[in-house]
Amino acid sequence: MSTHQPSFRLPIADPERTARLREALSAASFTADGLLDLFGPTAYTALARGETVPALRATRGGSGPLETLVRLFLLQRAVAYGQAAAALPAEDCLADGWLVRDGDEVRASVDVRPYGGPEGQDWWIVSDLGCAVGGAAGIGGPGGARGREDRSRLVLGVGGASTTLAGLTVPAPVDRVLDLGTGSGIQALHAGRHATRVTATDRNPRALAIARLTLALSGAAEPDLREGSLFEPVRDETYDLIVSNPPFVISPRSPEGGELVYREGGMSGDDLCRTLVQRSAGHLADGGWCQLLANWQHVEGEDWRERLASWVPPGCDAWIVQREVQDVTQYAELWLRDAGEHLAGPEAYAARYDAWLDEFEARKTSAVGFGWITLRKSGADRPSVTVEEWPHPVEQPLGAEVMAHFDRQDFLRTHDDAALLTAHFRLADEVVQEQVGPPGAEDPEHVVLRQHRGMRRATTVDTVGAGFAGVCDGTLSAGRILDAIAQLLGEDPVVLRDRTPESIRLLVEQGFLRPVDDGIGTS
Repeated sequence: MSTHQPSFRLPIADPERTARLREALSAASFTADGLLDLFGPTAYTALARGETVPALRATRGGSGPLETLVRLFLLQRAVAYGQAAAALPAEDCLADGWLVRDGDEVRASVDVRPYGGPEGQDWWIVSDLGCAVGGAAGIGGPGGARGREDRSRLVLGVGGASTTLAGLTVPAPVDRVLDLGTGSGIQALHAGRHATRVTATDRNPRALAIARLTLALSGAAEPDLREGSLFEPVRDETYDLIVSNPPFVISPRSPEGGELVYREGGMSGDDLCRTLVQRSAGHLADGGWCQLLANWQHVEGEDWRERLASWVPPGCDAWIVQREVQDVTQYAELWLRDAGEHLAGPEAYAARYDAWLDEFEARKTSAVGFGWITLRKSGADRPSVTVEEWPHPVEQPLGAEVMAHFDRQDFLRTHDDAALLTAHFRLADEVVQEQVGPPGAEDPEHVVLRQHRGMRRATTVDTVGAGFAGVCDGTLSAGRILDAIAQLLGEDPVVLRDRTPESIRLLVEQGFLRPVDDGIGTS
């Protein structure tokens, strides 16, 4: 079989024919659950990493509709026309361009990947061939997309960043959502579940066309699709929610003069992410949210937390979480492989690697951080800005936890120490207490409170903190609880009331304690 593939045009999405295609995919169990049943967990997760050999082995010898669809759309192999016609409306697919005829065989023109949406929905994400999850195998590797389309315009499918952002997005019903840099349309698809109107933008017209296919094939309403960079396509419009998985990769200019638009925004360093954050406030309605993924530089002589906090626009609360940090050599190697530069030969690869390190040296960048940024347009005179590093495992989806974080900030901002002691709290349901110390010891060395949901935080507390948290069921005020603890320990209750609010504030901020109505009980 020839390794050269023709350049395929993108399909069109005729409503009636696309509906028949969607019905055929469902009938063949070409869904996330159907693939898991067919492949088993090992081959299924390997395919999610872009490794096709286990999936090929799992479908070897099978001739049913599901195996046919896997070969066509996931493994991108030619199949006999008769097999395709038994699995889907082949003539419709040829007419609209989902399939391309090659003698007695047909091939897929795009990657179509089942995706399990929230609440059990079956969705299908469209992307360029070989680009379902990105990476070197998708763009530069054998059988990838090189030679089919202009590499700079390729549109990737769902990867870890896409699912991370979808899980972070606040789930509250809203009127208007902006998906900035929509790519294959996955965020617009999620947003359509809880928004009245969705606007999706991208500076790559090919991405807008593919996003239209993703939403049509998944049975979602078509969003308002607009071409352009950053906020140019939406002028002075405002939104209740802005989501963006932007092209955040920090890289030097290509010697050929073009960037890969799926990952590079055409600005120097982390200027694109900074600009997006700073300009977002002007496009948020009061109380609106902006949530995005980002890379940022760790610059010599600057505290990265202070640097990121300086990005936050006035009148906005922010929660910025660094999930990972790489030194500049690790970072360069990752994205050089992503672009297939390692396949260009040792000398060319070394030259590009050197150019990346030159760029970082010129910008005094020692490392690059990755994480998420959430803004809320609160209009507060004293905005709450939290910048933290949290590389530990979390439990997705986190959208509800994101909303709860900002609710807690509102509470703390309006409660000084005196008000805090009159408030009532409840220990969060997912919190457990661990006592740490030598076996057989009469008293533990320290006590740890640990969350088993959401951010999965852990914090060490003293005897007072452990006793306080254990009693919090919303019945008594914080001050009454401290008075009781003081009596048990033989301490001065006034001193205990003076020194404990800071610890209570931390437990509230991190979600171990949840404020309840102040009217419960008496102070």
